[in-house]
Amino acid sequence: MPNPIAYMMLLIWPIVCLGLFRNLPLQRALIWSILGGYLFLPPLTEFNLPLVPGLDKVSIPNLSVLLIIWLGTQEKLRLWPASRMAGLLVVGFLFSGIPTVLNNGDPILFQSILGFDPVVFPVDALPGLSIRDIGSVLIGQVLVLVPFLLARQFLADEKGLRELLLAFMIGGLIYSVPSLFEVRFSPQLNTWIYGFFQHSFEQMMRNGGFRPIVFLPHALWLALFMCIALVSTVALARQSPVISRWKMMFLAVYLAVVLLLCKSLASMAYALLLVPTVLLLPTRWQIRLAVVFAAVAMIYPMLRNAGLVPLEALVAQAEAISAERANSLSYRFMNEEQLLERAAEKPWFGWGGWGRNLIRDATTGDILSIPDGRWIIVFGSFGWIGYLCEMGLLALPIFLMGLYLYRRGDAALSPWIAPLLLILGITMMDMLLNATLTPLTWLTAGAILGHAEALAGARTGLNIASEVTPPATARRRTVF
Repeated sequence: MPNPIAYMMLLIWPIVCLGLFRNLPLQRALIWSILGGYLFLPPLTEFNLPLVPGLDKVSIPNLSVLLIIWLGTQEKLRLWPASRMAGLLVVGFLFSGIPTVLNNGDPILFQSILGFDPVVFPVDALPGLSIRDIGSVLIGQVLVLVPFLLARQFLADEKGLRELLLAFMIGGLIYSVPSLFEVRFSPQLNTWIYGFFQHSFEQMMRNGGFRPIVFLPHALWLALFMCIALVSTVALARQSPVISRWKMMFLAVYLAVVLLLCKSLASMAYALLLVPTVLLLPTRWQIRLAVVFAAVAMIYPMLRNAGLVPLEALVAQAEAISAERANSLSYRFMNEEQLLERAAEKPWFGWGGWGRNLIRDATTGDILSIPDGRWIIVFGSFGWIGYLCEMGLLALPIFLMGLYLYRRGDAALSPWIAPLLLILGITMMDMLLNATLTPLTWLTAGAILGHAEALAGARTGLNIASEVTPPATARRRTVF
């Protein structure tokens, strides 16, 4: 159970956000309001109010920055994407939940049979969704998209892209301190400060030591963030003056050591691929690699659903590295098979919330299958429509930048766009394994989309750039 400190932190975070907007430029305040909440607010803690989704470490910062910019600054919000495809995907993302709710009005009953006669009586039930749930689903979808839409408008210029990379680097350096503490003394900070441990402690133990988790949902989330921080540092180092480049590389080596101590094979593999790519390859090859990542992330669930992924070969490859990794991968695949069968019963709009998409014991209601990858969670909850809209919004900025590269080349591109594309692409790849879709992912995708729209506007002579990028003199116009 979360203690009073956990709830107090959620309550005071809007005040923290207001202080950031009063004292920092708008771009920096926007990033740190969301990044700080993600890193330091308590996980699995929320205020449950009637008819609205739970207010937690994701929705509270998102709502706070939206209200502060809307009501507390002179900025005119232009949240709707200029890209028609992006607009269509936003509509689908926001409103696909309506048919999901309308198609899931029936409760799911768990029944028991007593005696030799087939006497069946209900033991428990998952409630059906009703009309009043539509409002909660819509509000939840809107809050999820807030970082995406705000980043599209306010972080799309070259300064905003650099601010994102800089924030990821600084965030990683700050978070390395509690992470190293937990590596040495075990993951206890969330328990000591917020009064509970947010996951299975056994999963924080690896190779005779501990994996840090701090205030994130799982150690894998922390490892991925450290990978992002490392890639961001290398990207900044590549563009730094020669005289200070060695200092940035020292920070990169330090973050690499922290990532190694996180003991996540996937995140270490991402870093081994991305660090030399960002450091050595030209922009065009970085963008092409990001396009490959996005294409694989989009296509994999379709191939998986069609049974075209060589599961046994993948498990065999994992076994060559570690029997423990092979068992983990095999367990994931087994869960996915069961969840795919469940999702196939309602393929277009899914099963909705309340855990209705999970495999449960028919008599007790106990959960028998746990989803890991974000794709299978969305597919089971919102069906193909919800999956295509969510993953499409994340992949579209990458594809738009790939299309720009194909048509115009990379001569005029910002040096910061390619590393952010790689960060977004590798996060989409990780979402095939884990539910690591975070507000930071939406921030990155939104900034890239806004940048792509600005480039398209410059190419066609339209004034799109003025809609997605505020003038430099208007970055800090707080009125209270």
